[in-house]
Order: sequence, then C-alpha cells, then structure tokens
Amino acid sequence: MTTSGTQAWNREPYTLTEEQKREVERQLAVIRRGVVEIVPEEELRHKLERFVVTGKPLKIKLGLDPSAPDIHVGHTVVLQKLKQFQELGHTIQLLIGDFTGRIGDPTGKSETRKQLTEEQVKENAKSYLEQFGKVLDTDKVEVHYNSSWLAPLNFADIIQLAAKSTVARMLERDDFAKRYASGQPISLHEFFYPLMQGYDSVALGCDVELGGTDQKFNLLMGRQLQKEYGQEQQVIITMPLLEGLDGVQKMSKSLGNYIGVNEPPQEIYGKTMSVPDELMLKYYELVTDLPQAELERLKQGLADGSLHPRDAKMKLARTLVRLFHGEQAAEEAEHHFRTVFQQRALPEDIPEVTLRVADYPEGEALVVNLLHDLQLVASKGEARRMIQQGAVKLNQEKVDDINQAIRLQDGLIVQVGKRKFAKIKLG
Repeated sequence: MTTSGTQAWNREPYTLTEEQKREVERQLAVIRRGVVEIVPEEELRHKLERFVVTGKPLKIKLGLDPSAPDIHVGHTVVLQKLKQFQELGHTIQLLIGDFTGRIGDPTGKSETRKQLTEEQVKENAKSYLEQFGKVLDTDKVEVHYNSSWLAPLNFADIIQLAAKSTVARMLERDDFAKRYASGQPISLHEFFYPLMQGYDSVALGCDVELGGTDQKFNLLMGRQLQKEYGQEQQVIITMPLLEGLDGVQKMSKSLGNYIGVNEPPQEIYGKTMSVPDELMLKYYELVTDLPQAELERLKQGLADGSLHPRDAKMKLARTLVRLFHGEQAAEEAEHHFRTVFQQRALPEDIPEVTLRVADYPEGEALVVNLLHDLQLVASKGEARRMIQQGAVKLNQEKVDDINQAIRLQDGLIVQVGKRKFAKIKLG
C-alpha cells in the first residue's frame, strides 16, 4: 500500500519580511470570506507563510462523487472558494470519485444508497467538468480519479486501511448514529466511504480540503489518515449550505428550489429575482466574484436605504448570468426581464410550437391538455395547479377555469407563470 507526498510537517516559524507578512494576511482575508470554519486556522497560516517564502503553491482539494450530471448554484459555493485559491496562486486538485461514486456518499442519508455503474459515473464526471469550467480555469486544474489508487488495493491493503479507524468513530457521524439507534441497516461498505475519501487526501498529499458543513466528518478523516501515514495534515475548510429559492431548505433539484448552472440565461435571471431579500447578500458573498469592497458598499446601500433591494437583486441576477453564460447573455436576459416583467410586454422571441390540426378534429382543446401538449407543464396535474393559481394566460388574458375549451388558432400566445411562453402554429 503506497502513498505519495509523505512528509513531516516543519513547524519551525518562518522569518518573513513585512511585505510577506502583509501577503499572508491578504490571503487569509480572502480565504475567510464566507467560510463557516477553518480547522485549524493556525496551520493554514503556517502553510501560507511557507508559500510566500518558498513560492511552492498549496494543494487545494475538492472531492466529488458524480452522482448526478447537473450542478446548481448551491454547488458553486465551493467552486467560488476554489477560484479564490486559484487566483491566489495555489494548485486546485479536483478529485473525481469514480471509484467511491460506485458506493455513494451516505452523508445525510437515512438508507443505503444505490450504487452507480462505472458508465454512469464516467458520464456524470464528464458533465461536471464541463460545468465547472463556468467558474474555474480548468486548464490550470489538476483532475484526478480515485480509481487510480483505490482500485489496485488488495485485501491486505483494505484491512490495513480499516485498522486506522474504529466502529465507535464511525458511529460519531450523526446519520450513522440515527440509523443504528432506529434499527435501520448500515452496510459495511458504507463505513469504507469516509475511509476512502480520507485516503484520497493521503494519495494526493493535499494541504487543504474544502467541503460543505455536512462533509466535516469525511474531511476530518482525511486529517486523521494523513497523520496515520506520517504526512503533514491537511487543513479543512467548511462552507455553508446555500438555501434555495424557498429561503428555507438547502438548494436541491429534488425540491425544485434551485437555479441550474446550465439553465437558459432568462431562466437564471428570472429565478434569481425570486430569491428572498434576506438571502440576497448571502448569495452575493458565496456564489459571485463581487470584490469585497464592492460587497461592503452594497451592504451599506441596502442598510441606509440608498440602494433599492430590487436594483440589488437585478445586479445579482445579471452577475449570475454573466458568470455562467457571459456578458452578452447577461445583457439580453436583463433586457428581457425589463421588457416582460417591468413593462408587462410580451417577449420578442416567443418559441413557436406547431400543433397538428388532425390531432384536434373539433378545432379546440381543453386548456389542461393544451398546456401539456405545448410542453409548458410537466403533467396535467401541474397544469390544473397553475390555472388555479392564476398563472395561465391566453393572449395575455387570464384563464381561471380548468375545464375551459380553447379554440385553436395561428398566433395564439400561451403563457404559464412569468417565464414560459409558446406561440401556436397550426400545421
């Protein structure tokens, strides 16, 4: 069982010039932005001192188990922190868990997760990397796959790794403890997930590892295993979990309260405008590249009333679109928003949908069926809910009867909510 980067930590203080001391403090200030915890910060300072003296960049790790192909703004919290480290001159190590992804991280789960196939993991990993390029300079990122060192381990190696921790330590994890107390099964292979994630840090010899607050146990396992293998221990930095558009739950695709990185610019802009006012500054701090001085001016403007929350939110929406789609797309999305929502006009680029006349022998359709046929809703149940909520319009006239029959005609404009439009073309 081999490891890389083995070294004893030199705890001798460095002799720094005044300029080097200021640089260490500058980097610490940037790194502290938005973080929940740095464990321990004293070690991070020492590593930064070594960097400014020797010029050798720190290795900053983010581990990813590609369990889903798309990322949302909540995922970019750690990516923005990686971008800051990158701009400070450090080396980013993206660790794709193509091996651990076949197990699935049990963190926060009340039951054993379904294992992914090798093909699913590879496809998801490819999609992740493409989307990360919207935030990071991926040309300057090291990409590693943990199958490189985990797959070759033999059974003796696995026993040796398992001996580095205890069942009692594993049951310190809240999710494992709850499942154990309630009699729910915990498969033995799930205990190996934090061990393997920790061993990734040993294999990479990383200096810092990032993760959400829900990943703290796994991050600390990396510190523990590095110590066991005689390495300098990594510093861990935990980032907050970002609430979604509902302002309560963690952003999640399954809850529908998310802003997807790959969504169309107008969708990102419109969704951002629905972010609760009280969360606006948190979004600015965690998922944008707004300079700290500008962020402080924005905070002050909101506090003293010189900046209207709507204007601040429009700036946030434009910033997110710019980050993920570029400046021109941000300008167009803002123009669309002003035209459609502030001036209450119809957008200029409404998609045209062709309906076959033969499919509607009476020349009309029930409104519920029409919304579904136009793919403006995912189901007829959703269509009924949107009508009952007053969110459906035909040629800008509100529809309030779920049983209404609609006479089909060329050019009829159908609207669902604030952002979904279709213009009918009979064919």
